[in-house]
Order: sequence, then C-alpha cells, then structure tokens
Amino acid sequence: MSDEFVVVFAIYPRVTQLDFTGPHEVLWRLPGARCILASSAGGDVEADGGIVFTNVRRIADVERCDLICVPGGFGTIEAMEDPELLTHLRRLASGARYVTSVCTGSLVLGAAGLLKGKRATCHWTAIEHLRPLGAIPVSQRVVIDGNIITGAGVAAGIDFALAVAAILEGEEVAKQIQLQIEYDPSPPFNCGSIETASAEMVALLRGRGAALSEQRRVVAERVGKKL
Repeated sequence: MSDEFVVVFAIYPRVTQLDFTGPHEVLWRLPGARCILASSAGGDVEADGGIVFTNVRRIADVERCDLICVPGGFGTIEAMEDPELLTHLRRLASGARYVTSVCTGSLVLGAAGLLKGKRATCHWTAIEHLRPLGAIPVSQRVVIDGNIITGAGVAAGIDFALAVAAILEGEEVAKQIQLQIEYDPSPPFNCGSIETASAEMVALLRGRGAALSEQRRVVAERVGKKL
C-alpha cells in the first residue's frame, strides 16, 4: 500500500471489544492505514463488557473504505436487523477491496446479503447460523474466499488481522507487526477450541449459551428468508 488505506470497523451496542481492538492493533500499524470506528447512531458505543468507545462516527457519514470489518458480540442479534447498519454495510462493501468480519460479525455480513455462496467462519457456538444467510460455514480460524475474509471467535481476530496484513503488505511486514505486538501465544490451558477442550466443557458452554444461540437462529432464519 502506498496511498491511504481506510479501514472501517462497523460496531454497535454490546459489541465484543476484543473482536476489533485486536485487529485494530495490527491494522493501524500498516503503512498508510487509517482506522475508523463507525456505528449507526455514532457517538458513544458501549461494548458487551462495559467499555465505552466515544466519538464514534456515524456510518452514514463514512464516504468510502478499502476494508470494512464487522466484529461480533452479544449485540449481533439486534445488529442483524438494523436497517441503517445493513444499508451502509452494503454501500461501503460495494466499493471496498476487502469485506471482513471477526466472530459473530459474519452473521451481520450475512444479514446484509454479503456472504451468499461464500465460505465463511464464525464463533464456534454460532457457525451453524451462517447457513440460513446463504454462506458456507467453515470451521477454521481464518477463512479467505475471494475478497471476503472472516475470522473465528474473539482472540482469532489477531490471526485474522495478521493474515490481512500479509495479503496487503507481504509476509515480512506481517511478521514484523507480529513481533512488535509480541504475539507469541502460549496459553496456560490447551482448551481454546472445541477440538482441544473436553467434550464435557463444550457441552457445558453450549448449554449456557443455548438461549442466545436460539435467538440467533431465529433471527438468522428470519433475515435469511428476506435475502
């Protein structure tokens, strides 16, 4: 990239902050990158853990971007049926070089009609809800299908952003950023995915999230019928 590269993170109330602050930490370091936070109403946006982001731009006021990224969170249920957000996601995506998401943000991309026939990933508790939205669910940490790039749940956003950095600036620059942020995962427990966690733990968390998953399913099927 030699010219300014505009990255828009399209956020909403009860977004998961790490879904976009992780990628933000990587992407702002790219040469010429300018990162913008935007939402339907603009102003203050409270994340699902209580952190408040201020002076967020109104997405209607963002003229264009080179990459748009939708993070996930508990607020995706409402975001999937937010006409203002979906309208401007489609508008910005039409001129963007890359259309991306992290975690359940892919459900919002799908609700905007941007994943039809595309391979995509999502948080493991919600990946099945991509199908009613026309997407092809893929259980991988980062999935690339043309200019559609999706990352799995929460912490996978850093892997996603490093993959984007390598596409934009080459592997060497991506490696430099990885070292700058000292991204060298060595988790204390080997249970960060459904492949490594015990079946009992997976079942426990599925049970805890069953009501939320059902809400997402209902909304995904309702939205999918309109696409």
